[in-house]
Amino acid sequence: MATIDPRKAVYEENKLAKKLCRLMGQAIADFQMIEDQDRVMVCLSGGKDSYAMLDILMKLRERAPIQFELIAVNLDQKQPGFPEQVLPTYLRKLGIPFHIEEQDTYSIVKRVVPEGKTTCGVCSRLRRGILYRVADEIGATKIALGHHREDILETLLLNMFYGGKLKAMPPKLRSDDGKHIVIRPLAYVPEKYLERYALQQDFPIIPCNLCGSQENLQRNAMKALLKDWEKQHPGRVASIFRAVTQVVPSHLLDSKLFDFKNISTGEFADSVPGDRAIDEGFNEPCQPADETLQLIHILA
Repeated sequence: MATIDPRKAVYEENKLAKKLCRLMGQAIADFQMIEDQDRVMVCLSGGKDSYAMLDILMKLRERAPIQFELIAVNLDQKQPGFPEQVLPTYLRKLGIPFHIEEQDTYSIVKRVVPEGKTTCGVCSRLRRGILYRVADEIGATKIALGHHREDILETLLLNMFYGGKLKAMPPKLRSDDGKHIVIRPLAYVPEKYLERYALQQDFPIIPCNLCGSQENLQRNAMKALLKDWEKQHPGRVASIFRAVTQVVPSHLLDSKLFDFKNISTGEFADSVPGDRAIDEGFNEPCQPADETLQLIHILA
């Protein structure tokens, strides 16, 4: 059995940490997620994503040109068998301030959601309300959630396939009441990086027995779809993600975003993307059919 060179292992660990710092730092800067003197409430679920988010935020805080606080918050939903001492023990070792909020949302979800139905919607709404209240109580100015790149794309596909909307997860969100700002520092981070980082850091992962036991969730289907696409066509997931950062409203069909009715010819025509914009941005050349080639020659 081949032995692992410890120097190479350290090199790879540092390399991955630098990638995560770069991607998270870029997202934070692009969307101005964290500002000077912010008090950031880091929502820690016990999963790989939120552990990595907290770890990298601590690294970024050390080198950031601004001052900001971090406080880790976990919502203990009273799931049966939940190892309640895992997170407090881990956070005490880190030396970071933390708050454990105990609320029996598990019983509520099990009572109101029929057996076999998806619990995620009800569970997330309950969590959101509790976390907003906790943010008020601890004086947090930002609420950081651990959603990564694939989470955003899965939500995009879910809304397209099942909701009939072109909508994903925003990197920065203001709550409906205007009192809270939610940020997603992992927005640019591929899930595979977080999986590797969790193994490297040996995070004490806590599984979610409430929703994780539901095998037929629509989100799982979207996750499988993205993985299959990426396997068959490497780079496709990154391309889809770029698409949500480069939206052209004039080439969609939403008249609330673009005034199609008042399009006209004239001196300002060039200010609106026209037919040339349809052909921009394709990475793979398209081989036209013979009939198309004949038409091109005729028109030329």
